[in-house]
Amino acid sequence: MRNKENKHLGIEIEPELHYKLHYISKYYGRSANGEILFLIRQAIKEFEKEEGEIPAPNKD
Repeated sequence: MRNKENKHLGIEIEPELHYKLHYISKYYGRSANGEILFLIRQAIKEFEKEEGEIPAPNKD
């Protein structure tokens, strides 16, 4: 079930890139959505390693 607090992100993607994303995600036993989240988390981790932690917004 979808978490109502999570944000939804829709993107357009070229067919070849879409195919390759699904190929890689299957290889690692993840869904395409799971693979995208993994890659985003890796990119953020690398950015913060080089540039410092990104402050999270306050939840009020």
